[in-house]
This record gives sequence, C-alpha cells and structure tokens, in this order.
Amino acid sequence: MIKRKKVVKILKYIKQGQTIGIIGGGQLGQMLALDAKENGMKVLVLDPNPTCSAGQVADAQIVAAYDDFAALQQLAKQADVVTYEFENVDLAALEKLEKTIWLPQGTELLKITKNRLTEKTFLKEQGLDVVDFCEVNDEQELKQAVKKIGYPCILKTCEGGYDGKSQVNINDSADLNEAGKLLRQRKCILEGWLDFSLECSVMVARNLAGEITVFPVSENIHRNHILHLSIVPARIAENLQQVAKQAAVKIAKSLDLCGVLGVEMFVGKDGRVYINELAPRPHNSGHYSIEACDFSQFAIHNRAICGWPLPQITLLKPVVMVNVLGQHVCAIKKLIQTKPSWHFHDYGKDQALLDRKMGHVTILTDDLDKTLVEIEETKVWSD
Repeated sequence: MIKRKKVVKILKYIKQGQTIGIIGGGQLGQMLALDAKENGMKVLVLDPNPTCSAGQVADAQIVAAYDDFAALQQLAKQADVVTYEFENVDLAALEKLEKTIWLPQGTELLKITKNRLTEKTFLKEQGLDVVDFCEVNDEQELKQAVKKIGYPCILKTCEGGYDGKSQVNINDSADLNEAGKLLRQRKCILEGWLDFSLECSVMVARNLAGEITVFPVSENIHRNHILHLSIVPARIAENLQQVAKQAAVKIAKSLDLCGVLGVEMFVGKDGRVYINELAPRPHNSGHYSIEACDFSQFAIHNRAICGWPLPQITLLKPVVMVNVLGQHVCAIKKLIQTKPSWHFHDYGKDQALLDRKMGHVTILTDDLDKTLVEIEETKVWSD
C-alpha cells in the first residue's frame, strides 16, 4: 500500500500581472506561457537550454539545470506561483523547496507519477482496472514475474523513459537476455500484455476549491510508440466515454489534484477501460483543445494553479491533431501553402531530429473519416 503524506493545501488567488514560474522549457511550457501572456501574466522559465521553446515566449528565463537548488530558489523568489511542465524534474529539490515555494500541484502527485510501480499500485488501490504487473529487481525476479504474468509482457524502467524508450517487449524466453540488460541499468516493472481495441486519453483538471472539469475523450493512434494523431471525439460508444471520464475524475479527486492531469487508457477487447499511465501536466493528446474547445488544456491548467474558477469544457467541433516530427518538417512547410484551413504549430526547436516532436497540426472537421483520408493523401506522414 502506498504511504502518502497528508498535505493541507491552502487556497491562493494569483492575479493578472503576477508571475507564473515554469520548471521546464519544452513545448508544453511554451503553450502554458502563451496562454499566460494572453491572460496578462508574466512568465519566468527555468531550463538548461538557453534557446528552449518556452524561453522564446517568456518574459525571462533562468538558464540552469533542474536540480540546481540555487536556481530553483531564485525562481521561487521571483514567481508568485510555480508549476512544472514535465515529470522528470528533480523531486528531491522540489520537496526541499516546497515550504517556501507556492507549488499548488505539490510533490505528492509528482512522487506517484514519476515511478511506474508506484503509479500502477496507486491506480490498483483506487479499484481501477490496470494490467497485471510485478516489481522486478534482478534477473531471478524477472523469471518469476514472467512465469506469473506470462508471455507476451513488457519490461519497463520504473523511472525515466518515454515514447517507447527504456522498455523491452518480451515475447518468449529468447527476449530475456535483452530484458536482463535493461534490468541491470535500473529497477524495473514487468507489465502484462493487453489485447486492446483502442488507445485513448482524458484530460482532467481540478483546482484547490475542488472544482473539476473534464475534456472530451481523445482516441490516440501511435507509431513506433510515439503519438501520431488524436481524434476527438473518440470513436467509441458513449457508455465507454463516460466510464473513461468517470475514471479520470476519480483519479483527480484521489490525488487532490491541482492543475491538469493526462490519463492514458486502453479500451480492452473485453469491453473494459484500463488505465495505462498518468501525466501530471498538460499532455500531447490534449493539444487539439487549443482550437477545438472553448478553453484549452493550457488555459485550464493556468486557471487551476492560479486559483481561478474552472468552466465546464465544450467541444466546439470534431477535430484531428497530428504530430509533426523532425522528419516531417520540410514537407509541412510546403503543406502550409495548400491547406489554408489547417492550424500549424511550430515549437521553435533548433534541430529537426528524427522522431523529435517539432510541432503539431490541428484540423477542425465535420467529417472525421474524410479528414483522416486527407491526412494520408498528403504523404507527409507516410514514413
């Protein structure tokens, strides 16, 4: 059972003109900063990259590593409220600062979601459906866990790794050697393989007054473990959409959430909704909300951490969001000339590397199937 520190969070109202501090300077921080500026806030970013995406649109940036305690103290002094835009920030440093910094998300949320074993255990304790899993510390435990869970299964590091990194698919005993190499690097979790019909996610948000708002269910299609596109509303039955939303709300309440949380899910072929992972911040699959909803996930996150009331979200129009990776950039620039109704987002990253997220495209539509065909016909994403 997970032992959780009881934290009493006070209500605090951040006014227009005050400063939001963002730990992390990636595209999520950039879009948080853009919304904050629209709403009259000042933005201070902490990131080691002097040309990071968020720093390009912020009022100022502290160029420092995430575990630089002096830099974090500087951020705390200059910002009226602090948030983090990804979970691989330095937890120990934030815990040390928590008494002097206004961090409405808190560190308990981060502690649970940074570790896959802790996260899966938490979800199971909430009575939510998850795949079978086992803690694995050495190769002997790996063999025992595989025997218990069965083939196929997936070995993942408990911490770190994203977009399919730091994990090994184990289809039979021949894969155990490769899995052992990963296990020797760090502590792992073994997860059972789920026969699913669809991947989806729900963005849910809560403020410290207890107000909760839920975004529509997004249907997500991945390529090489990287999100390729999101379709909203998800093409699943209404009752399954309600189950997914209810699960997200339950998780938000259980975590005493403040801000936005991305809840990644599988719809199993058995008709049940399984929770896969949690993201304690805005999520790639929620980018569609900038154009397709009356409030974006970034606007809602900022409102929540600033103590503003939360509206109920309305989907204005069906939408498809497509990721732009490094190998797509040149073709996308040409596509701008032929797709006047598409929304093109560029994160301003300096190097267009293979499989690196460089931007996204949002397409509002009255015909999802027709739009999916249109995307394929461009040949941009045919790599």
